[in-house]
Amino acid sequence: MIDVYQNEPRRAIFVIDSKSFYASVECVACNKHPLQTMLVVMSQQENTNGGLVLAASPLAKKVLGISNVTRRRDVPYHPDLLIAEPRMNYYIQKNQEINDIYRQFVADEDLHIYSIDESILDITDSYQYIISKFGNGHNLTLQQIARIIQKKVKQKTGIYTSVGIGDNPAMAKLALDLTAKHDHNLIGEWHYETIPQFLWPIEKLSDVWHIGSRTAKKLNRLGIFSMRDLALHNPYHLIEKFGVIGSELYALAWGIDRSLVRKKYHAKSHSLSNSQVLPRDYDNPTEIAVIIREIGEQIASRLRSKNLIAHQISLGLGVGYHNPINSQGFHAQVTITPTNLNYPITQALHQLFIAHYQGEVIRHIAVSADGLEPAGDEQLDLFVSPDDLVKQRQLDTTIDVIRKKFGIDAIFKSSSLAGGTMLDRVGLVGGHNGGNAYG
Repeated sequence: MIDVYQNEPRRAIFVIDSKSFYASVECVACNKHPLQTMLVVMSQQENTNGGLVLAASPLAKKVLGISNVTRRRDVPYHPDLLIAEPRMNYYIQKNQEINDIYRQFVADEDLHIYSIDESILDITDSYQYIISKFGNGHNLTLQQIARIIQKKVKQKTGIYTSVGIGDNPAMAKLALDLTAKHDHNLIGEWHYETIPQFLWPIEKLSDVWHIGSRTAKKLNRLGIFSMRDLALHNPYHLIEKFGVIGSELYALAWGIDRSLVRKKYHAKSHSLSNSQVLPRDYDNPTEIAVIIREIGEQIASRLRSKNLIAHQISLGLGVGYHNPINSQGFHAQVTITPTNLNYPITQALHQLFIAHYQGEVIRHIAVSADGLEPAGDEQLDLFVSPDDLVKQRQLDTTIDVIRKKFGIDAIFKSSSLAGGTMLDRVGLVGGHNGGNAYG
């Protein structure tokens, strides 16, 4: 085992998760214990035929058997259940308070805010400082430092946190998901030497971060039914079957990740996606097409903001509750000339819609851009002149600048006034009410 890892970086990485964050924040706001209260954060009724559960407290999940994205009509009645409307601005404020606590332990360059409820800390270079400040003259183990952080967050915000500790970011994330969240102290610590003990026995591959259900099924078809099987599989065969993702899966099975938080660690994501639960059932193809175009333009704008291009575009349509047609909707994808421009992306989506839509009543639309890579080496489209491409890019960039400066509703297509939903989403944060916490 030493030979395998002798050249791998060993750092002290913490991945910290705020437990059931939205629900916990609401529990604390009404002076309730986050782990002993049944509470759900429910989206607005007009969006989801009675509301959609965005977050549920641990007790609500346990007693009622519900999960995030459960519809309100499917939530069992219980006299003790509290229902709160989402307040995204308030959650962002609380997230900032929590990350300010983390900054007592690491410099800004060693803190990466991974999501609204998860952060990654690299305490390698601040370890001695932490001991001098919090150790009272004694050395501190990594778990003791994690416990100090947990207590500070709890005292300041009332929120419970889980901490995954590892030699690199991916390992710490695995320790968080697979050990800490199920540990009495909400702490899990992994190292290279414990990978065979903690990771390899796992047989439900989709439980492992970075392995989706589709990938798990593909691995099963290769005779891979555990993380040990994956670690001992021929890596060249994995690359042959999965491309670059195959090498990432192999490295993951060995707990290897050479990313540095100081270079702002990001999950190796090969897609960007936007999805929307519509405010009502849609059966007018023209209106559905307008919303698909709006979401496609959002995806294109996000690609440009991240300086990425996409090789593939996917469209998924989910049916409404009273769909008269015997269909569950569809999910389809198409390969495109790599781009991040509005027109080719929205055209690809329109072609998918025309090819697969069968007249269903639609309530949910999902769009994703896949096969991402850095922009700059785009191929020329043989069917579009270079001059037209330049004009498209100038137009899209100008719209991006206007919306960034004056708001998304500063400029829009007239078709959005009728069937679209873009204007309805102005003022929302993450697709939900911002609330009146501030701003």
